[in-house]
Amino acid sequence: MSLKDYRLTFMTVTGVLTLLVASPALSRILVYPRTEFFTELWILDANHRAEGYPFNIICNQNYSIYLGIANRLGYCAYYMVQVKFRNQTQPSPTSFGPIEDRVPSSLPSIYNFTVFVADEDVWETLLTFSFDYQESNSRIRVYTLTLNGSSSHLNDEIILWNSTRRGYYGFLFFELWLYNLDENKFEYHGRFVGLWLNMTVETI
Repeated sequence: MSLKDYRLTFMTVTGVLTLLVASPALSRILVYPRTEFFTELWILDANHRAEGYPFNIICNQNYSIYLGIANRLGYCAYYMVQVKFRNQTQPSPTSFGPIEDRVPSSLPSIYNFTVFVADEDVWETLLTFSFDYQESNSRIRVYTLTLNGSSSHLNDEIILWNSTRRGYYGFLFFELWLYNLDENKFEYHGRFVGLWLNMTVETI
């Protein structure tokens, strides 16, 4: 092998090694185009984990969860979270299929949160809630939901006995809405999270 061939081989190996060593640093400098734009929505338990969620609910006792939003839309977004509550037969929102085909629950909102979240930023808040309810004639009447110290009447929401699961179950859920600048209104963003709650009096 000639001196020229040695020199070419040496330069090639040196170049490859340089790229391998520099690649971690280059990954911090290079900006790759974003191909996906979406919003994350979640709830965590009082210990900031995805495990110890409230389930067996005692009348007028406080329970805490974290509600969070992460903006990956590529712009500063204006969100609204609608808090709703339903029994097992009332309409649920949808979160599958094309986003334009997803629909919110037709139930009225109990509370609304509005928040601006910058692109690639996260918003999270602690929510403390309790329910006032009573069992009567094989049904639960839910009178009020108190959220972060503010109480709202639920118009004596009725939850019937579930003979299969042997209990009274209500669903507390949070729908995500996004402000549409072109339409000048909030639109359902196709995402919701929630908790099934066992309000069976025997567990009290």
